[in-house]
Formats: sequence, C-alpha cells, structure tokens
Amino acid sequence: MTLDIDQYFLLTLYPTAAIFGIGFFAKKVKIRESLKYVLQGSSSITFSMIYFVAIPNGGAQGLAVVLFIFGILLLFMARKYMVHPEEEEYRNRPTNSANESP
Repeated sequence: MTLDIDQYFLLTLYPTAAIFGIGFFAKKVKIRESLKYVLQGSSSITFSMIYFVAIPNGGAQGLAVVLFIFGILLLFMARKYMVHPEEEEYRNRPTNSANESP
C-alpha cells in the first residue's frame, strides 16, 4: 500500500498547521521566543516519530526525516534565544521612523 498524493498532502498539512498554530497562539499570548521554538520543535519531532512508526512500508520516511531535522533546527534556535535573551529584548523595542511626524 502506497500513499496517494492527497494523503501525502494531508500528512504535510497537519504539522504545518500545528507549527503555525503554535506560532499564532504564542504571539497572541506573548510567550517568549525560546518557549515558542521549543514547542514548535517538539511538535515537529513528535510528528516525525509518529509518521516514521505509523505509516506502513516507509511511505512517509522522507517527510519524517525532514520534520525531524526541522525540529532539531527549531530547538537550536530556542537555545540561541535562551543563551542570548538580549536579542529578543532588542527585537521587541519600538522603533521610530525618520519619516514619522511627532
């Protein structure tokens, strides 16, 4: 049994929706960047493990590998924001444009 293109599209859509949903929720609740990246990375790795185990005959192994690598990348980004939190504070500061009138 092989995966059809519509099944593969759905398998790609679920982790994408979860990652963007976590990002949207984190922005609305104003969660720190490091926690947002940890949640996104762990959800990506979780989807990767589920796809690797649950999809028969290696139908989604390529997608599982990509999700796993993306999850590791997100965890490294979370580590960066934990080690250097001043970049997050700098990013959240309001900026004034030179073209703005007082």
